[in-house]
Amino acid sequence: VQLQACGGGLVQAGGSLRLSCEASGRTFGSYFMAWFRQAPGKEREFVAAIRWNGAGGPYYADSVKGRFAVARDSARRNAVHLQMNSLKSEDTAVYYCAVRNAPGAPTSDAEYGYWGQGTDVTVSS
Repeated sequence: VQLQACGGGLVQAGGSLRLSCEASGRTFGSYFMAWFRQAPGKEREFVAAIRWNGAGGPYYADSVKGRFAVARDSARRNAVHLQMNSLKSEDTAVYYCAVRNAPGAPTSDAEYGYWGQGTDVTVSS
């Protein structure tokens, strides 16, 4: 599975950005597509996830609930978007999309075997 993420950039606090991630290759059998982020000097953390087959979820970190929304693309089955609204300076990070081919809790990065290259999000205050 190959993942291509895009959509990062520089935005003022309170603004919005939309990240996109498209998977290609052998995606059959995937359970989740998720977004993680890593801020400078911090560990990578879970942001949001959506089930590959659409049943149940989506799932969000408490820090982004009510501000971020993850959804499948209506036309491209293997593409997922992360709409980020009301951005805060603490949302500044490199954002990664990932695909998991195992069941269980979607919030742990340990079970995600495929990762995109990361896209930078910078929120200025």
